[in-house]
Amino acid sequence: MSTPFFELKNISKYFAKVIANKDVSLSVDRGEVLALLGENGAGKSTCMKILYGLYQADEGEIFKEGERISIRTPRDAMRYKISMIQQHFSLVSAHTVTENIILGNVKGKINWKEAENTIQQLAHRYGFNVDVRKKIQDLSVGEQQKVEILKSLYLDANLLIMDEPTAVLTPQEIDNLMEFVENYSRKGNAVIFITHKLKEVMHVANRIIVMRSGRIHGNVLKEATNEMELSRMMIEHSIEELDKGEDKREAGEVCLSVQGLTVVPRNEVPLLHDVDFDIHKGEIFGIAGVSGNGQQELCMTLCGAMKPTSGSILLNNEDITHLSIRKRITLGIGYVPSDRHRYGMVMDMNLSENMFLKASYSKEWNNNGIINRKKLAETTSRMLHKYDVKAPGPYALARELSGGNQQKVIVGREVEFCGDFIIFDQPTRGLDLGAINNVHSAILKEKKNNKAIMLVSTELSEIFALCDRVAVFYKGKIQGIFRTSELDSQKIGLLMAGYTHQEVV
Repeated sequence: MSTPFFELKNISKYFAKVIANKDVSLSVDRGEVLALLGENGAGKSTCMKILYGLYQADEGEIFKEGERISIRTPRDAMRYKISMIQQHFSLVSAHTVTENIILGNVKGKINWKEAENTIQQLAHRYGFNVDVRKKIQDLSVGEQQKVEILKSLYLDANLLIMDEPTAVLTPQEIDNLMEFVENYSRKGNAVIFITHKLKEVMHVANRIIVMRSGRIHGNVLKEATNEMELSRMMIEHSIEELDKGEDKREAGEVCLSVQGLTVVPRNEVPLLHDVDFDIHKGEIFGIAGVSGNGQQELCMTLCGAMKPTSGSILLNNEDITHLSIRKRITLGIGYVPSDRHRYGMVMDMNLSENMFLKASYSKEWNNNGIINRKKLAETTSRMLHKYDVKAPGPYALARELSGGNQQKVIVGREVEFCGDFIIFDQPTRGLDLGAINNVHSAILKEKKNNKAIMLVSTELSEIFALCDRVAVFYKGKIQGIFRTSELDSQKIGLLMAGYTHQEVV
């Protein structure tokens, strides 16, 4: 057998009483794309952060081409030509592409023309169409990711670790990234691709390692497996097939009507511009687009946290444009926010208290300002059981739950307290397959209960799996509204990138 390019042997990492990695041994060869697949919390990123020097292993060894090496810091990793592109980019938005790439890698007087030429040639060599003089803040998300990759290439890295690299990309940008990964590995380099998306794994990987609970539970060649087998390895059981029901093209009466909605902060460009759509009862209406194109502002405006500059919002034919958040909740608007930690829960409160935050005025447990805590706890316990939340009970602190169980609590609370209309903003972001399936089941159940649902998602597979119609957003405007049967990932990707409907057809 040939000597592996890089090898981890018997790696273990503990955080207090939590086992992040236990006895993990894996290797990657030159010219290989190795996928690390697993649910959130499976130990994938921790393992790679040890290889990159962000964490130190409590047990185990690292080898490069058979020689034992010590990696204590990212600088050590860079010395061994290892680079890591993390899920959240580490770019300075006010600096140019060139400034970001050479930051920390040059000394003394800088020859800017020479630096720009070097980086432009590097970008051209790998087919990256990036203006090296542009500021990061003026680049799209896909272009920013190319800059992160160019930082690694500038350091002459020959092992590239990519952590969930497609989370915020359009389908076309994902295709370009996959092409880069394949070309880069063909040149004798290695790539470790961390993901929980099965289709990406089957597209780009040569070999797949499945992790669960900090341990390795599978090490297979792509040709010897399939998506169903990989999902079973990840979560120990098959994923339930979901039925989204009939196509609601002739849906019930209109529940929510948005007309000419525009949001323009003072002295800034519009966040939303002349947005029009209706959502019917018994319909799941999707909002697709790359993050940062007005989706969150739309959600905040509908729930009352942001005031529109012009336009109107009607709920069951009642104008709610200028109503307070509390009045909108009373009228039956539910809202599952994209950032559960910032907007969805108070982490240092228990689960009953987090339930109470949504409807502190409810007569079910509020009697002239006196809170019936027993009844509140009973209601919370019923909700925990109904939504299969793994928690000790209603008095458990929110921060003690996993991300998936925190999300189930928020989904349960919003569904139980909402009336006819509910917003799901990125409801499965950061969740594993099992938790995603649970949330999708809850959404489809509310559709069957004849509720109007708005689903905001950057995951096109989620949009196609659940939605009846979809509005594609680009820079605060709607590029078009379509039945999902009228679109494919290619068309919707072009619309998300700013092409008009006429250009796409």
